[in-house]
Amino acid sequence: QVKVVESGGGLVQPGGSLRLSCAAPGFTLADYAIGWFRQVPGKEREGVSCISDSGDITYYTDSVKGRFIITRDNAKNTVYPQMNRLKADDTAVYYCVTTLCASWTTYGAWGQGTQVTVSS
Repeated sequence: QVKVVESGGGLVQPGGSLRLSCAAPGFTLADYAIGWFRQVPGKEREGVSCISDSGDITYYTDSVKGRFIITRDNAKNTVYPQMNRLKADDTAVYYCVTTLCASWTTYGAWGQGTQVTVSS
């Protein structure tokens, strides 16, 4: 299984932006579609965005459409969700994982995640 490492989380004010990163040391991430998910305590993990292995197809959950942009740099073996106009409801631990984007089906190993807190 592909083992991923998330980074880039932190504290940001409402309306601000943050860019997360998903890397997979020792694996060729370009071979996989990658999904980003988030979870808050007491709730199920939610699919947020997903990008095909080539980067030409992207998926977003309705609540982030128009605010989040997912891209990838296969030369750097990294996937980046750019999160803009952040809201308090975006506060969560964010995870990346190998995913079948069309069905939001995950099949890889979950990483530790990265905490995003949106607060003034």
